[in-house]
Amino acid sequence: MSSTATTIPMRRTLLPFAFLAPALVIELGIIVYPVLQTFWMSLHDFVLFRPNNAPFIGLGNFMRAFGDPVFWTAAWNSVIWIVLVVGFQFLLGLATALLLNQSFWWRGLARALVIIPWALPSVITALMWSWMYDYDLGVINDVLSRLGLIDAPIAWLARADTTLGAVILALVWQGFPFFAVMILAGLQTVPGELIEAAEIDGANAFQRLTKVILPSIAEVIATALLLRTIWVANSLDVILVMTGGGPGYTTYTVPLYAFLKAYTSMEFGYAAALALIMTALLLLVIYAYVRRAAREL
Repeated sequence: MSSTATTIPMRRTLLPFAFLAPALVIELGIIVYPVLQTFWMSLHDFVLFRPNNAPFIGLGNFMRAFGDPVFWTAAWNSVIWIVLVVGFQFLLGLATALLLNQSFWWRGLARALVIIPWALPSVITALMWSWMYDYDLGVINDVLSRLGLIDAPIAWLARADTTLGAVILALVWQGFPFFAVMILAGLQTVPGELIEAAEIDGANAFQRLTKVILPSIAEVIATALLLRTIWVANSLDVILVMTGGGPGYTTYTVPLYAFLKAYTSMEFGYAAALALIMTALLLLVIYAYVRRAAREL
């Protein structure tokens, strides 16, 4: 009896691990192993042209990155890219969510239509905006000319002073529905009594937003900002299709630089080091978020 009584609790203890085992094996195969392989390549001068001759160089690739002016240009562009894209996506998404939270007769249709930019593949978005920016036939130049805002067409994707902003605008349009949906879901959980009490106390619309509504959905906003920061930091498809990183290094970001080093120069060791540097920076952001969340528990 005692042996049986001991076996049953042990089985109950091991049962969750047995259910999780297939998922853990898959995760080891598609996440942990590639990360370890990337780390291994970053420690070697691994060039695809000579795969059998990859000498161990330790931290040489990392030291090369910190002395590479193109890397610092890409890093600065990444900071601008992340801050502006995520910031404008959040502001536009917040405004959209507040609008869609109001009562009007076609609200259901509006909530469905706002998802369209988010649903489109990134390549389609990039091609569409590239056509809109076209020097000769682009609708943006045409509209600005008709409004008298420009005297001649502008090569939006060929000028160093406009290219990064043009690409940022494209990604802001694509990504703001994510914030709109997340914040709208959070707004549904705000008790109406809180808003009514604030209104009775004489709070205006802006005060109700900043003192009642936003603090009530702070966790939703923080999670959305974290997720979108990670996605935007790692995104390179829109930039790759629209500009390829040009003109010059104007629209280079660290992920794009790593991608081009790997698949254009075939320098997989150096590209792996660039990718790990970006990963380490993102882990610092995640760590800060987790610490903040833990303090509030």
